[in-house]
This record gives sequence, C-alpha cells and structure tokens, in this order.
Amino acid sequence: MIKATNISHYYKNDLALKEVNLEIQAGEFIAIVGESGSGKSTLLSILSTLLTPTKGDVVFDGVNYKEIKNIDAFRKKNIGFIFQFHYLIDYLSVKENLMMANEEASLEDVAGLLESLGIKSLLDKLPNEISGGERQRVAIARALINNPTTIFADEPTGNLDSKNSLIVFELFKKLSNKGTTIIVTTHDRQLAQLANTTYEVKDGQL
Repeated sequence: MIKATNISHYYKNDLALKEVNLEIQAGEFIAIVGESGSGKSTLLSILSTLLTPTKGDVVFDGVNYKEIKNIDAFRKKNIGFIFQFHYLIDYLSVKENLMMANEEASLEDVAGLLESLGIKSLLDKLPNEISGGERQRVAIARALINNPTTIFADEPTGNLDSKNSLIVFELFKKLSNKGTTIIVTTHDRQLAQLANTTYEVKDGQL
C-alpha cells in the first residue's frame, strides 16, 4: 500500500501540489489525469521516490520514504519505471537492455517475459530496428525484469498512436490483475477508463 499524506510541493516560489492525500492499495491500477502543468507528473515523481516533497509524507508498505537509507536498493527491489521516452540503449539488443537492468536475470527469464508481452521475436533486435509501440513494450519489460511490486508510468503512451496506446494500457490491466500495482499519468481520459480508479489533478489539487 502507498499512502501520501498532506503532500505539497514548490518549484522555487511556484506551488505545484497543494495538500494532496492519496491511498493506493496493492494490486490497484490507478490513472492520474490532468492538463499539462496541472501537477500530475510532480505527484507521480513524489510517489515513486524520484522527487522529495516540500511538505508531507509518503509511506510505502509501512516504510516512510524519509527513513530509506539506500534509495537505489529500495527502488530496485520494489519499483519499476516507465516514461514517455523509452530510454533504451541504442547499441544494445532488446535482450541486452533487459539483462543490463537485472544482471541476475537469465536468458530464459528475459525470453519468458518478452513472450508474455508478445514481443519474444524481438530478442536480438536493436531498438532502431523495431517500431515505437514495440520499443515501449520493451521498456515495460525492462521495468518488470526485477519483479517489482509497483510500476510507475509517466505519460507512457505520449508518443504512440491510438492502437499501440491501447495495447500498452491493456498490458497494464493484465499486470494489475496479476497483483502488480500500476500508477500511470495520462492526458487521455478514454485510456484512463481502463484503470480501476481515476484521479484528476487540477491546479495542484487532487
């Protein structure tokens, strides 16, 4: 469970979030919608440990983020990240991109994960040899290779067409049904309807 209490955040003198309270149960699929500049990406960054709020607390499975001494180890164990830009390493194959994210993963682990996402045939391809939708599914695979309990995705379909966007969100739905907590920001309210719960951020308030 993730619990955010009285979260406020400023960028210098500009208020981005104001007293946000949010509780997310394990296995939920949450969509956070809002216009550009509304504060939704700031909220996601705070929930995912990438940004420390100016005020307030975030507790992840009973652990307050302020008490985490080794944040990298915590992220590797618990959290997967997916962004609008896939950030795959261009000169590494799909297989190598995943194995770099988890050096303990076997080839069988990688192949099985890619197969579950319908992209096993891309195993030895380079990122520039596959489509945008396929690259984003590889990015999802990379986020899953450490078996995180929670996936945070910031506008993951921002660069995809409607068909591939729907594929990505249906994958999120399947992952949630298997017990992975999914928290995603999107400007697409139609896609957001696939989530269990949708929150809107407007002028920094939930």
